[in-house]
Amino acid sequence: MKILKTPKEAIEFRKSLKGSVGFVPTMGALHQGHLELIKKAREENDNVIVSIFVNPTQFLPGEDLDKYPRKLEADFEICKRAGVDAVFTPNAENMYSEDEILIKAPKVKGYILEGFFRAGHFDGVLQVVNKLFNITKPTRAYFGKKDAQQLYLINQMVKNFFFDIEIIPVDTIREKDGLALSSRNVYLSPKERKRALSISKALKKAAKLSSKTNDINEIKQEMLKILDVDELQYIAFVDREFNYIDKIIPGNTIILIAAFVGSTRLIDNIWI
Repeated sequence: MKILKTPKEAIEFRKSLKGSVGFVPTMGALHQGHLELIKKAREENDNVIVSIFVNPTQFLPGEDLDKYPRKLEADFEICKRAGVDAVFTPNAENMYSEDEILIKAPKVKGYILEGFFRAGHFDGVLQVVNKLFNITKPTRAYFGKKDAQQLYLINQMVKNFFFDIEIIPVDTIREKDGLALSSRNVYLSPKERKRALSISKALKKAAKLSSKTNDINEIKQEMLKILDVDELQYIAFVDREFNYIDKIIPGNTIILIAAFVGSTRLIDNIWI
């Protein structure tokens, strides 16, 4: 397995590859959810590249950039065992310059939900993914459905900029008790983790109710009875194109939650 530390090294490595390339962009602290992305990439491509880069431009002031978990050596071992061909581990100095041409998230769908509570976050996400796509030139790129709005916007960027890349969505991986896997779960105390389970339970309840009613208000009220969080930022109902909807549309609905449990911000969703 190759370790590529600079964009130049990664570009040269990519030129040497024959056949299809599956790309999995990550910020490290790899868990089973990332492994599922890598596994799918390995199954569907001749070559697999994983990037590990804690991208500073997608963190807002006061967010957890400095304390975001970093486990590079452990991540290398995980990638090696998963059959990854190369890991790209750039730093901010070789990924960014002082006076950059910027990519901006769309004015509407980039500034609702996550984009509203984390204004500017998606600008940073799209900026770095654009760079990573240009460096690795993948045939297919793999993203988790847990970050549903990010997935939608990356698909939009691929269409708007005419990237010849297939975006592959991968289902959210959960612990046995239902908690969606996230690198930020390590911040939760045992008591907080137990309360965090109320998020996935509320979503599961919503999915069950959606088979009986399409009344969003009724479903939301039942979800609120289950949620045990310190700050609920939103419960949202959208279609696959991230348009707000006023009733459940079977096969075209995503229900999303963002909430704080203790000081840890968690997001989760369910696709119906």
